[in-house]
Amino acid sequence: MQTITYSQQDALRFKQEAERLAFENELMREEIRLLKAKRFGASSERSELNGQGILFNEAEALFSPTAIEPGLDTVLVKKRPRPKNKRALDLSGLPRRHIDYVLTDEELTCPQCGGSLHEMDIDIRLELEYIPASYCVIEHATHVYACRNCQTSAETTPIVNAVAPRPIFKGSLASASLLAQILCDKYLYHLPLYRQEAAFLHDGIALSRQTLANWSIKGSEDYLFGIYGLLKRSLLSEDVIHADETTLEVLKEPGRKAEQKSYMWLYRTSGCAKHPVVLYEYKPSRSHECPKEFLKGFSGYCHTDGYSGYHKLAGIKVVGCWAHARRRFGEALKATPAHMRPGSLAEAGLASISRLFGLERQFEGLEPEARRLARAERSVPVAEALYAWAESAGALPKSLAGKAVHYLLGQREYLMRVFEDGRLELSNNRAERSAKPFVIGRKNWLFANTPRGADASAVIFSVIETAKENRLSVYEYLKHLFEELPNATSSQIAGMMPWSESLPMHVKVPIPKH
Repeated sequence: MQTITYSQQDALRFKQEAERLAFENELMREEIRLLKAKRFGASSERSELNGQGILFNEAEALFSPTAIEPGLDTVLVKKRPRPKNKRALDLSGLPRRHIDYVLTDEELTCPQCGGSLHEMDIDIRLELEYIPASYCVIEHATHVYACRNCQTSAETTPIVNAVAPRPIFKGSLASASLLAQILCDKYLYHLPLYRQEAAFLHDGIALSRQTLANWSIKGSEDYLFGIYGLLKRSLLSEDVIHADETTLEVLKEPGRKAEQKSYMWLYRTSGCAKHPVVLYEYKPSRSHECPKEFLKGFSGYCHTDGYSGYHKLAGIKVVGCWAHARRRFGEALKATPAHMRPGSLAEAGLASISRLFGLERQFEGLEPEARRLARAERSVPVAEALYAWAESAGALPKSLAGKAVHYLLGQREYLMRVFEDGRLELSNNRAERSAKPFVIGRKNWLFANTPRGADASAVIFSVIETAKENRLSVYEYLKHLFEELPNATSSQIAGMMPWSESLPMHVKVPIPKH
């Protein structure tokens, strides 16, 4: 039998190979734990390190199978005044229809003694009634006049037409109210055009999805694009903005395959802006040339995520997102086995960043300069201590904790910039919230057919989301635009901006009374 011998060099190589395989195995286990946490765990990023997680699980936390069920006398003794129904207060702006239920003269007799009954109280209950949409054909009859005297005695006869408002589209059945509802259904309620087509057919109206698409694109190009241009001018005049981008599939993009990713870019004002603006722009790529072209003329602070394309923009101070840094440590913590979480790198990093957000909540309501000073005194030392810890943490580069530390260190210049100005925010969540309506819509209608359709969608989304930010009724605002813009001059468009004082009151959403 042949004897196999190994040298020390072979043994060292085997040991290193075993360590490499063990390390790779642990990385794969870490990825599996993270995927399970994302698939089955809670989606909230709020840290529960402060021990407040029980507030969201009080039913299970307070459940006791041995607890004694209280009797009726116990409940009656502890009865509290019924709280006011705040939701009913929110209905104060709606029209009301009053219905009285009274007894007839014959019924106003006491069933016990035969005496007459008198009214002692009125019991009122409220119902919110739904009135289905209805359709009506409007005949616009423009009367034409001529002079009888000129008809008999003059060579020419003047013809005078009565003044009628211009239609949205010449030779079309589209009205301002119908087009506004079509756009609301698709871009506000995310109802694809083929479902709208089925709904119209159910009501006995044969409007094809092609007709609906044509109206949507033409309405955007003919009328809403002018509003979009003024909104962009307002956005670029701000000192602080937010930016983000998300993917979009466009089937018929010239020179590109249908499955290639295009992008919908988002730009919006910050919380300190007097006039909120949310703008979308379609571009076939994620190149830094896209924001460079859109933001031409802007100089100030721009909140972004960690995408390096924004860092190439000249004259713009990029502000990083601490929520993205926190998210990476949160994912690393989820991927760490439960028994190893206490004292881990992921827990330490998450705790420090969560402390920054906790301090930020304490600074709410402060004026910008006061907030900057408070951050300098209390937040900056926490952030500097975090970076001192990260530089000496010694995390494995390929582990999730190591990637979180690497992201933190690589984004230091942009993350620390938030402490320069009290108007800046700790995260770019404002942009992500504004991108969410588009993402929800994309899940329903999946893709855009052409770049022209994608551009129209960007403009329509911009007008709708800006209207929401300015507390306008989206339907009423779009209807108002489509009624007025066909007959408006260029100087009158400024009076139709979402924050204009000249907008009619029914366009504005009433503030609920408390």
